[in-house]
Amino acid sequence: MAQNPTQAGAPAARPAASAARPSAAAAAVGPTRTRRARLKAARVDPWSVMKVSFLLSVALGVVTIVAVTVLWLVLDGLGVFNSLGNTVKEVTQSETDPQGFDLKATLSMKNTMVFSTAIAIIDVVLVTALATLGAFLYNLSASFTGGIEVTLAEED
Repeated sequence: MAQNPTQAGAPAARPAASAARPSAAAAAVGPTRTRRARLKAARVDPWSVMKVSFLLSVALGVVTIVAVTVLWLVLDGLGVFNSLGNTVKEVTQSETDPQGFDLKATLSMKNTMVFSTAIAIIDVVLVTALATLGAFLYNLSASFTGGIEVTLAEED
């Protein structure tokens, strides 16, 4: 079986200048050309990395707070805190402490929200600082190695 010259890697013949432009269906069947672009990321601006990582970590913090709130409301609506609190109270009651441990007061909505907000704030600070430090370290290593080179391809 003979190979088509365009499949074997030979360049496709161009139509004459006077020939009409082929239809879209004929163009779809014809050979495709690939454009390539080589890009090199030799330096990353730490200020830009800090701004983007701050915004993304704030968004992650808001999502965390909303998720904790929704989860707490669902668990409270199902009565999980009441039944678990009663079980913990029965287990921790003793003659010296007839009240036992009050899990419902510890896992109240207010305490849970304060804890999740504190975690979200710590997350914002740490993610922003670590991303900025990562940009500085990337710039340092890219000065020795030349950076990351990416080849992008687009088929017509």
